[in-house]
Amino acid sequence: MRRIALIGANGFVGSSIARGFIANRNTDLVAVTRANYEVARIDGYYDILINAAMPSKRFWAQQEPAKDFSETTEKTFKLVNDWNWGKMIQISSISARSQLNTVYGRNKASAEKLVEFGDNLILRLGPMYGDGLDKGVLIDILQNKTVFVARNSHYCFAPIEWIGEWIVRNLDTTGVMDLGANEAITVGEVADAVNSNSVFQGEIDNQVLSSPIIDAPLAKGAIEFVNRLKLKKGRDENN
Repeated sequence: MRRIALIGANGFVGSSIARGFIANRNTDLVAVTRANYEVARIDGYYDILINAAMPSKRFWAQQEPAKDFSETTEKTFKLVNDWNWGKMIQISSISARSQLNTVYGRNKASAEKLVEFGDNLILRLGPMYGDGLDKGVLIDILQNKTVFVARNSHYCFAPIEWIGEWIVRNLDTTGVMDLGANEAITVGEVADAVNSNSVFQGEIDNQVLSSPIIDAPLAKGAIEFVNRLKLKKGRDENN
């Protein structure tokens, strides 16, 4: 039985990975949060250390570059050097490849460099959706807020539950790869499909896979997700 430490187990991505392990009887999962971080750190050897704790706030990173560097690169450094593990899975972002002109992308890339050795795995996630999502372009579109990217920006929106399940099924994968949905759609297509009044302003921000993934869902599933949230929002307002 492999012992696995999941850092950031309460987060949007971390909790989906934790749920993916529920049916896996061949692992001893230690869910690590801020509350038990130090206890878990000194609690022996882990076959796999999964870092799902890096921040995903791109605009916050621009405003607070030093804090984002601390939460991203410095904390990854501590995981690499202060924990006892055999393999590390770094949950990163496509921005580490596509947005090196931003603080967020550069910090994600610098954190990846710390993990690029041995049999480690770096997963560059694209935009995601699912229960618990409370920020990002889909929520802005739902709430008719300004979206700070060009409307023809392509995103490979993927359901968070599929992301978590894929990671659990592929623990032995190595190297660096993108993870997201196939057939990216534009954020403008999402807005039009759900009749959003959002205004788009900013540069083109393409968050797409470098190559298709076998059996991955299609990005257009994000439209159905936003429509479900819109219907729920309408029911709640009428009650």
